[in-house]
Parts: sequence; structure tokens; C-alpha cells
Amino acid sequence: MDSALSDPHNGSAEAGGAANGTARPPSTPEGIALAYGSLLLMALLPIFFGALRSVRCARGKNASDMPETITSRDAARFPIIASCTLLGLYLFFKIFSQEYINLLLSMYFFVLGILALSHTISPFMNKFFPANFPNRQYQLLFTQGSGENKEEIINYEFDAKDLVCLGLSSIVGVWYLLRKHWIANNLFGLAFSLNGVELLHLNNVSTGCILLGGLFIYDVFWVFGTNVMVTVAKSFEAPIKLVFPQDLLEKGLEADNFAMLGLGDIVIPGIFIALLLRFDISLKKNTHTYFYTSFAAYIFGLGLTIFIMHIFKHAQPALLYLVPACIGFPVLVALAKGEVTEMFSYEESNPKDPAAVTEGSKEGTEASASKGLEKKEK
Repeated sequence: MDSALSDPHNGSAEAGGAANGTARPPSTPEGIALAYGSLLLMALLPIFFGALRSVRCARGKNASDMPETITSRDAARFPIIASCTLLGLYLFFKIFSQEYINLLLSMYFFVLGILALSHTISPFMNKFFPANFPNRQYQLLFTQGSGENKEEIINYEFDAKDLVCLGLSSIVGVWYLLRKHWIANNLFGLAFSLNGVELLHLNNVSTGCILLGGLFIYDVFWVFGTNVMVTVAKSFEAPIKLVFPQDLLEKGLEADNFAMLGLGDIVIPGIFIALLLRFDISLKKNTHTYFYTSFAAYIFGLGLTIFIMHIFKHAQPALLYLVPACIGFPVLVALAKGEVTEMFSYEESNPKDPAAVTEGSKEGTEASASKGLEKKEK
């Protein structure tokens, strides 16, 4: 996972350095401000819309849109898995040819990016289809075994509108594969981020604190303790980061002096913010206090990261500033409102867990029976 905010305008050793090893002319203040502001805006969009879509996702019954629930055990293991993955990529880039590794990764993310972008634009594109559009339904089903031992491997439902979105996304995919253009990279990066915030659900606030706390240590160690994360971020030619050129005003769309923001700095705080939105809705007070508080905390934390990075001219572990802000601000609000117990006792069940489904069905049956008895008494 890449989760460092990098500022490459301060020398040729950075990703934005000149290809021939000579130092670039310093970026203009206007170009730097435009790059930072654009990265901040691009980070906010998938968090805001992904959180809204996560509410619908949690209520949905479509198997293809079912969220993946992160438990406390998953959260505790995640920093270890991420560290092993990051170190493995670093060693791969040191041992093997960077060109061939990036070729394989490009093909992999080409497929993933098309699917993610298609899923992202599908709700927006549905508004543009005419009412008489022949929208046929399809189902992709792969099973293993037979009879009572039959097990579903893939069960994906889609329609003709989804196929149109897939075709449009494929155009962006081919553009990215052939040109590696920063706009195509960002379209895929935004799609990955929005899908992550929408489909990855924390089961409770404590799990979110464990995940953010663990990745806080992970981020600080790999950015300040070693050069591993920054090296991987610059060597890894894949849409795992958002980039924006600081020389856009001078070179236009062909600019190549980039500032970058890892997707981990968007998705990890984003799934915590989305959880707080669903917690807000569970309170049934018609307010989104914790969502807006955590959203404002994210803006503050990322803005502080950019400020510190600009002052010290060194890549910063953004989670160093985002984690205290995104956890601390909502907890302070909960303390002021006397809702700390409610916040930390809020629990979301895993919709993929058969036990949870059975329990939900049982509760629904009991509720229906209760209503039936009330009608008979009346």
C-alpha cells in the first residue's frame, strides 16, 4: 500500500526530477498551489460520494454489490500484511528489471481499473439511458462441486447498461495502457478509491481505531525510517496514487513534474468516515454530525500534511496527521454530546456471514409474528 504524500519539486532525486539527471527549474507558486489544491479536491470526492454509496450498499441485497466487512482481527493483521507486500515490491524492483515488472502490473491494473471505473460510473450513466433502452439482465455464475457440495465461486449480476459502462471504461483503460497519461491514471485511482470506501466496511468504531492506529505506525516507519515507500511509489507504474503536475501552467497536459498522494491516504480514513456516516443514520436524529466532523477533520489533516511537506521539502506520511484528526475530532464531539458509549457500541453485521443472515431472518420472523399478535388482540 502506498500512503505517502510526495513533493517532487525540490530536486532531481524525486519522481519529478529531469530524466537526464539535471535539476528542474523550481515550480512556480501558482503551479504548486494548483497541484496541492487539486490533490486535496480529488481526495475528497471519493470519500464523500463513496461514503454516501456505502449506505446504499449496506442496505442492498445484490450479491455483486455486497460489502466486505473488516473485523478487528483483520484490522490488526492488515499493517503486517501491508508491510510484507511493500517490502516484497521494493525487493522485486531492486532485483528484477523494473520494465518487465511494470508491464505485468500494467496489465493487471488495466483489467481491475476497467471494472472499478465501470462500477463507479454506472449509477451516473443510468440517468442518460432512454426509457426504452433494451436493458437485458445477465448473471455470471461459477460454481465448484456438485449437488449438496456445490459452492459458489463467482456470482455477479449485471445488465446491458453495465456492458455499455464497461465499454466506455475500456477506452480509458486502453488510453492508460498505451500512454500512461496522468489523467487516465487519476480516473482509475479515483475509481479504486471510491470503490474501496463504498465496499470496504468496518464492523465498528473500535475496529476502525485499531486499523488506523496500526497503519499510523506503518506509515511513519516506512516513510521516515526507510526510503522503501517513496522508492516503491516512484517505481510503481500503476494507478495506486493520485498525481497532479506542478508545471501544468507552463507545459499544459504534457506536464511531468508531479506531486502525488497514495490511495491509502484516501481509502483508509475514508472507510472510517463512511462508518461514522452510517452511525449517524443509525441514531435516527436526521443529522450527520459525526460524518461532517470527520470529513472536516480529514481536510484539516491533509492540509496540515501538505503544509508540513512544503515547509520541510520532504515526503510526509499523511496518516501521521490524518489518523489523530479523523479519530480525535469525532471522539471529542461524542464526549461533548455524551454519546461515546453509543459510538463505540455501534456494530455492523457482515452481510456475507450466514449466521448474521439467519439471525436477521429470525428477527424479521419474530417481528412479523409480533405484529400479527397485535392485530389479533385489536
